[in-house]
Amino acid sequence: MRDTLASNPVDCMKYVVVTGGVLSGLGKGITASSIGVLLKSAGLRLSSVKIDPYLNSDAGTMSPFEHGEVFVLDDGGEVDLDLGNYERFLDLALTRENNITTGKVYANVIEKERRGDYLGKTVQVVPHITNEIQDWIERVAHVSADGSGQTPDACVIELGGTVGDIESAPFIEALRQFQFRVGQENVCFVHVSLVPVMGPVGEQKTKPTQHTVKELRGLGIIPDILVCRSENPLEDDTRAKLAAFCHVGKDAVVSAHDVSNLYQIPISLYHQSVLSKVANHLGFEVPDSLPMLDDWREMADKVDTLTEDVHIAMVGKYTGLSDSYLSVIKALQHSAFAVDRKLVIDWIESADLDPIEKTEKHDEAWALLKSADGILVPGGFGVRGIEGKIAAANYARVNNVPYLGVCLGLQIATIEFCRNVLGLEGANSTEFDEDTPNPAVVFMPEISKTHMGGTMRLGTKPTPFLVDDCKIRRLYGDAEHVDERHRHRYEVNPELIEQIEAAGLVYVGKDETGQRCEIMELQDHPYFVGTQYHPEFKSRPNRPSPPFLGLLKAAVGQEI
Repeated sequence: MRDTLASNPVDCMKYVVVTGGVLSGLGKGITASSIGVLLKSAGLRLSSVKIDPYLNSDAGTMSPFEHGEVFVLDDGGEVDLDLGNYERFLDLALTRENNITTGKVYANVIEKERRGDYLGKTVQVVPHITNEIQDWIERVAHVSADGSGQTPDACVIELGGTVGDIESAPFIEALRQFQFRVGQENVCFVHVSLVPVMGPVGEQKTKPTQHTVKELRGLGIIPDILVCRSENPLEDDTRAKLAAFCHVGKDAVVSAHDVSNLYQIPISLYHQSVLSKVANHLGFEVPDSLPMLDDWREMADKVDTLTEDVHIAMVGKYTGLSDSYLSVIKALQHSAFAVDRKLVIDWIESADLDPIEKTEKHDEAWALLKSADGILVPGGFGVRGIEGKIAAANYARVNNVPYLGVCLGLQIATIEFCRNVLGLEGANSTEFDEDTPNPAVVFMPEISKTHMGGTMRLGTKPTPFLVDDCKIRRLYGDAEHVDERHRHRYEVNPELIEQIEAAGLVYVGKDETGQRCEIMELQDHPYFVGTQYHPEFKSRPNRPSPPFLGLLKAAVGQEI
């Protein structure tokens, strides 16, 4: 997009800071990503920063039930799922430095204190912690994130949590100071709030937003734009009232009401003049033509026109919370768009498929699995529900149902094959049974058994293809190798590979040593593929992940 502009649209780094009030889960990450789409459409190169006020160093040790999925970056950073939103919406490749946590900040400051960097001064939250935060933001904002190698023009910053939280206080203060460090004309504050509907007539209530803006202003930050979440569009009287009590212009009160699909949000914000408002505040011109936004609008509208369903059975252990599989869901959606189908995910708790320990939902779960067009077993940890996943892989293999196994899903398919094709009784992973007589999956020798955080095989690794032609290689455009992101501690037992491959389950891609199995494909099957890596992390709306695309193509009967 930059090449279509006569000159650089900005003269220095610009910052858009997104905060949230009233309660969490309002969609700050999607708001930040959507504003980023508008900025990128206007020709700005972007970077993005997510601030998480928790004390953890990163998201790597957090439960999916509590925090949603752990998103993995190219450099192996285990981060908040909102960075996945940034990467997908803005087509960026971020690093662990783009995710700031309280734990990281305090660790850096304490390390500096131990080195004597503060020259004997008393180390305090202000100025040492707040300066560390500002230095971090300014440093990371100038690092290229779009693969061009060029310095970004703007950085979108999201502050996690809710204004007023104790944990957020140092970051709010740092951002208050930051506007004066870089110039107030170079920072645009966007505050996301809630406008609930109460009473029999459905009155839109402004008081929660009034209070959160009052609190934010009391902390020294005056929002330039209010983004108000509501079920229905904001009424004119509601906008006027919010403008009057929140010290913003009426045109700066933006309605973030429910839309037909997620990709309509940038379009909705554009129609409410958010791009021009941000441009006026930050001092850059918006081009007359926005071809990227036109393409985005076409994609969003296409999603609304899809009518024919494709059913994918998602067999996992975190099915009660879809955020645990957010990137997998997005990768499936991107692939469904590409095959012109409306995605329907049939969520199946893997424990309900267990052939021995039958639950109350056993028959219902099996009926759902058997009616699906394709089966997906995503990544995961722990023994719960493993036998159900193995049963699902067996059903897909025996009945020629398209199957994709991701990480654990590859290991599950390997265990099933060893048991039922090779006849290796009790074959299992040593993760689930340390004393298994036939270890089909084993602990990787270089991985720590004493430390949990950051000790897995993480980040982008090359996987060369070892066969000239197979379905998965064709999906990757006949590439010599692929670069995908990993997050695992266990691998297929190298001692069994020759025996497994002789029976027809071929590991068509291995790591650069030729020992570690990365991609499997079953011969003489419509689509039975597994990847040890997590291809969902690099899927994009207009560039779906090849393994997921293969699953959807096979599910709808398209040629691969």
